[in-house]
Amino acid sequence: MTILKTVDVTKKFGKFMALDGVNLEVNSGEVYGFIGPNGAGKSTTIRILLGILKATEGEVKIFGMDAWKDAVEIHKRISYVPGDVNLWPNLTGGEVIDLFMKMRGSTNNNRREELIRKFDLDPTKKCRTYSKGNRQKVALVAAFSSDADLYILDEPTSGLDPLMEKVFQECVLDAKRAGKSVLLSSHILSEVERLCDKVAIIRQGKIIETGTLDELRHLTRTNLLVETKQPIPALGDLIGVHNIEKKDQAISFQVDPEELDTVMRYVTQFGLARLESSPPKLEDLFMRHYEGDGDNSHTGVGGES
Repeated sequence: MTILKTVDVTKKFGKFMALDGVNLEVNSGEVYGFIGPNGAGKSTTIRILLGILKATEGEVKIFGMDAWKDAVEIHKRISYVPGDVNLWPNLTGGEVIDLFMKMRGSTNNNRREELIRKFDLDPTKKCRTYSKGNRQKVALVAAFSSDADLYILDEPTSGLDPLMEKVFQECVLDAKRAGKSVLLSSHILSEVERLCDKVAIIRQGKIIETGTLDELRHLTRTNLLVETKQPIPALGDLIGVHNIEKKDQAISFQVDPEELDTVMRYVTQFGLARLESSPPKLEDLFMRHYEGDGDNSHTGVGGES
C-alpha cells in the first residue's frame, strides 16, 4: 500500500529550479532512505511533503490526500524530526514532550518513559540548557512516543553520539516492525544502509538513482584485496579496474561488476596467495555520482539543502 507518493514535483524560487521532476514512493512498513549532499534539494522536498512549501508543479499525496490542501489532516498521522531542533527555552524537555503528545492526542506514557530512559535524557532540565544532541533527543522521544503512521526524519541523528545513534536505529526498526513507514534523510550512509529498504539519491534537484540496496549494488564496484605469488603486470590497463593501491604485499582495487569475471581470470594466472572481496557500499555508489562531475555540487558548500 502506497503511503507517500510524489509525481514530477518541481519547485522554483524565482528563476532557480530547486527541484526538477522529483518522484518518490514510500510504501506501508517501508524505511525509505533519501540521500544527497547539502544543496541537493532534500529539505526542500521534505518541506513540500509537510505542506510548509507548495510545489510549483507536480502532485504530492500522503495517505491519498493532497500534501498542501490537506496538511492539517495529514499532520495528525505523521511525526517529523528536523536536523536542527528549536525548542521553547523556558519549558523543560519533559514539558515539550508532553505538549507534542497532547497535540497528537497520544497518551502512551509507558512508551514515553521507556524512550527517555533509552535516550538517557534528563526531562527536568530547561530546554535552554540543552546541548544540540539533547534537543535532538527531545524531538526523537516526542516523535517515537506518538503512534504515527509515517515518520519524516530529516538528519535526525545530527549531534547524537554513536551510542544514541544505535538507540535511534532500534526505534526506526521497531516502527518498521509495527508496520509504520519512515522517510529518512541522512548524511550517515552506513545508517541508511543498515536501516533502509529502498534508497533515492538526489543531485541538483533531480533523483539520479532509486531502488533497493541490492539493485543499487549492481550499479557499483566490488572491492578486492589480492596477494599473488608473482607480480601482476599491467593490472591498471585492464578495462573495469579502478583505484589501485599497494598495501604491504597485497594490492587493493575496485572492479566494475560487468568486468569482474575477466579480471579474476587474469589475476589468478599469477598464483593467488590471498583474496578478500567486500561488497560495494552505498558510499561507493554515492561518491561515484558526485566525483569528477566538473562542478562543486558534491562539496556541500552553501545552498539550501
